[in-house]
Amino acid sequence: MTGNGSRSLFSFAPIPPTLIAIAFTITAGSPVAATDFYAGKTIELIVGGSAGGGHDAYARTIARHLPRFIPGAPSVVVKNMPGAGSMRAAGYVNSIAPKDGTTIAAVYPGAIVTPLLDPKSKAQYEPTKLNFIGSAENGARICATYGKSKIKSFADVLAQDSVFAGSAPGAAAYEYGYMLRNTTGAKLRVIAGYKATRDMILDMERGEVDGLCGWDWSTAKTQRPGWIRDKTVNILVQFALEPDPELTKLGVPPIWNFVKNEDDRKAVKVIVSQQVFSRPYIAAPETPAAQLKILREAYAAVMTDKQFLADAEKSRLDISPSSGAKLQELVREIYATPQATVERARKIIAP
Repeated sequence: MTGNGSRSLFSFAPIPPTLIAIAFTITAGSPVAATDFYAGKTIELIVGGSAGGGHDAYARTIARHLPRFIPGAPSVVVKNMPGAGSMRAAGYVNSIAPKDGTTIAAVYPGAIVTPLLDPKSKAQYEPTKLNFIGSAENGARICATYGKSKIKSFADVLAQDSVFAGSAPGAAAYEYGYMLRNTTGAKLRVIAGYKATRDMILDMERGEVDGLCGWDWSTAKTQRPGWIRDKTVNILVQFALEPDPELTKLGVPPIWNFVKNEDDRKAVKVIVSQQVFSRPYIAAPETPAAQLKILREAYAAVMTDKQFLADAEKSRLDISPSSGAKLQELVREIYATPQATVERARKIIAP
């Protein structure tokens, strides 16, 4: 009150405590508070494959640019955790790593579909409950042999015995060879146990194996550009829901030309559909919505950033991104596949 008894324009009635509490709650949960979360923190990016592989190359390139698009500019540290076709890395994110958005993983697409196709996989996570951040590539895969091999075309692999390098269940470089054999009658034998694609390539060059199936086309161009340039590689077939324009221009036939049985075609489609998320990045199911939103938006921004795209081109990485929301829905659709088709898919990727 002023001296003459009138109320000052700058006098206020006391604010009730309940209103103060409500205001504090709203502020604490606001986007402004969420954007402060990553300041001074480090994001651990787990790669579910060996150093030097295709997933490793993508992850390290993305990690160089991701901090620029996350409020607070956290550091991003890449660590390799190979094992069980990336299921080890997915299990780590799901069960052991912090659940606050400071640990994400780059996994093989097989880590997402293997729990559906292999009941004995003992995956320590439910793929439909993982949070998907995005994928850098929607790519094709190939079966290929080196120039020294007697297998020069798909007709050769149907007519002659051959040996193809393979890794382990859950990985494309294991399952695609069996899928080819079990749906087309290809006379190939898969030698499992290889740790990384680079080891398979070296044995192809030495003539110890004829070829490799389930090789990402983008990785092939990165790991052995000279093979493509000098035409010392024989690309027998391409795997994709829709034929890849570049491979088609090279005269590489799609798998659909050789799979005649309708039930087999449906099963192959389930397996090949994982290529829509060739390079999936995941976070734990419990990741707070605010942090997940930041990670998804930052990842999407990287995928269209000029500096990143120039870096990716320099490293020969194909970029054809898919959003986290799109991947989330696609994984739900895959897991809703009729049981009869799932059973057939399980059989065609097995020895």
